Amino acid sequence: MQIARPQPALPLLGLLALSAPLSAQAFVDSPAKLPFNTGSTENVDFADVDNDGDLDAALAEGGDDGSDQNNLWINRGFEVGGTIGFFADRTATQFPTVLDDSRDIEFADLDGDGDVDVYIANHSSISNQPSRWWINMGGVQGGTQGFFQDQTPTRWSGLNVAPTSIAASALLAGGFIDWSGDGDFGDLDNDGDLDLVHSSYGPSFSGNVPTRLFLNDGDGVFREFNPSGFRLTSYSIQNGNPALWAQGVQQANTTNTTGANADIATSALDIDLGDIDGDFDLDLLHGARQETPRMFRNREVESGGVLTAFTDITNAAFAPGWATGAGHYEQEMGDCDNDGDLDICGVNWLAPGPAFNDTTLANSGAGFFTINQTLANSSSDDNEADFLDYDNDGDLDIYFANWSGQDRLYSNDFTGAGAFSHSNVTAGQLPALNRVGLDADCADLDNDGDTDIVVANNNAQAENYLTNQSNVADTHAPRIPNVEQAPNRATGSAPTVVRAQVYDNASYYETWYIDVQLEFRVAPSGFLAVPMHASQGQIWRGEIPGQVAGLVEYRVRATDRNGNVGVSTTRSFNASGSGGVVYCTAGTTTNGCTPSITGSGLALASATSGFTLTVANVEGQRAGLIYYGLSGRAALPWGSGGTSLICVKVPTQRMTASTSSGGTFGACDGVLSEDWRAYVATHPSASGNPLQAGVQVNAQGWFRDPPAVKSTNLSNALEFVVLP
Repeated sequence: MQIARPQPALPLLGLLALSAPLSAQAFVDSPAKLPFNTGSTENVDFADVDNDGDLDAALAEGGDDGSDQNNLWINRGFEVGGTIGFFADRTATQFPTVLDDSRDIEFADLDGDGDVDVYIANHSSISNQPSRWWINMGGVQGGTQGFFQDQTPTRWSGLNVAPTSIAASALLAGGFIDWSGDGDFGDLDNDGDLDLVHSSYGPSFSGNVPTRLFLNDGDGVFREFNPSGFRLTSYSIQNGNPALWAQGVQQANTTNTTGANADIATSALDIDLGDIDGDFDLDLLHGARQETPRMFRNREVESGGVLTAFTDITNAAFAPGWATGAGHYEQEMGDCDNDGDLDICGVNWLAPGPAFNDTTLANSGAGFFTINQTLANSSSDDNEADFLDYDNDGDLDIYFANWSGQDRLYSNDFTGAGAFSHSNVTAGQLPALNRVGLDADCADLDNDGDTDIVVANNNAQAENYLTNQSNVADTHAPRIPNVEQAPNRATGSAPTVVRAQVYDNASYYETWYIDVQLEFRVAPSGFLAVPMHASQGQIWRGEIPGQVAGLVEYRVRATDRNGNVGVSTTRSFNASGSGGVVYCTAGTTTNGCTPSITGSGLALASATSGFTLTVANVEGQRAGLIYYGLSGRAALPWGSGGTSLICVKVPTQRMTASTSSGGTFGACDGVLSEDWRAYVATHPSASGNPLQAGVQVNAQGWFRDPPAVKSTNLSNALEFVVLP
């Protein structure tokens, strides 16, 4: 997230000075490990931009001070001569040279090619400018990983055509004029790519410019999601206008929760995505600097898997008095009591009179939040909070970046009883930090198993790098309390999508980069694994191949960066059908039989048996066989005047020599059957040896049938893919 506010006087010094010796502190400031940087640093974000095994950092610069260059700091842990946890400034060589007024910088794999790209949220308070897309040139770009190119004009799509809501007067050559404090990514429509929620606080924090949603086309090109079809005529949205991506019409500060009204335009400086109600789609916690923060429910599940307008459920999601006054600069979601749902930390959410107070709010499990605690000694002007587990005891602590004094640390006192509370441990655990903190991000930057912190500072003050000295090993495995139940289905080409909630004792943006696998099997075969990808929030998404037939068992396995492994309970669904995709037309035999091919089991590259091809409804007591090819489908006549088609492209490979179909002569009860995987295992040179996972195979049955054309007939065909 990123923060905007008037420039302060000099920061208050000496607030909450240390009361414990340095050796007792969990954190020490390590400025020598960072490049020297001054300016207005609004935000810091972590990701492994070069996929070398350590976390790098990007910094959003400019803010209220005017256009500046955003920075890239590379962790030198795996460089020749480098040291883990020490950073080098590679801005000049690896980032585009662009000066802008940035409030937020976000890492996300926008084009799904396995490396992280960058989104930069900019504001137009000083000069009109768009938010920007910087693409990592590794992966599908074919360049060097960790080097970025500005592709802003080509990554925005349809800004001047329906269903855009952006006024023509707000368009720029490379985007549109806006006042964005935060951009968050998540798979809003469950199609496997990351979409964008683009917040706006409006000119002079007016709170009358709408937040917008943009959907990813899968290749990293973003088009607005605006089911209302309404287009604004100016920057602002008016009461009574359609609410663009939410149900109903716009009404500032609405208390309606039925979908008749929504408030999508506030002075939002931060937004957050997460599944608040356990239905595996991403809901939207919408900040508001001057108004009360809001909540929007994603109705993708309720709408049968189709993304439709969100519902403003603010007054149904929060107990009365969840936020008061103004100055609500930020909020975070995390599972504070390890009960499998997202709780909230609200920064300055309670503001009676001139004081600010931070709060935590507990989730009922169904997405209803009540104030859990007003944090002690929090009545100062905080800017941003982040969850972390600084002491590796398995629960989420909180770090606060302070605008006008000492940053603070709160330890979670959760004991497993279902409730949670946080205690101020600043004096004993933090050094004196009295700069103007705008942001703090928490992650293990030196790969030693504990969580470090980088604080982004304003007013030409260098960043703080708080290295964790606790040396307590993280032994807590990720938790997967909720896994989506897949419905029973027929086999086919479309995969079975499974989502899961994955939690760890770490910040959400560190958890997004752990290893999560979706394991599945048809018993008694062993489990196979396919990778799951972070939908962001706490949701992960994986796909079981649609050709898998039978009673399919599945579970989720998550391994964090320290090697701790968590496994979910096992679920199952029934997949009826052929174990692949049936296609082509079978011939009609002399006695009116229509032979049909199916597959059962799993065609595994790693097995030596277990996938059986069966051709049923064959003429009884006829010789026949099954053959296959690796070159795809065909549809060629099998002799002049016949009803059969050759459905497999040459070259083809016959399996075991012709055998009898059994059954009764003149009836349709004959069967041809053979274990394809066993045949391939014993014939390693047959038809190109299709042992590699991902190989597509096409198979068809052949049998004798005099007096049919050519005295033979063919079944329909089956297309299947070899699995790992």
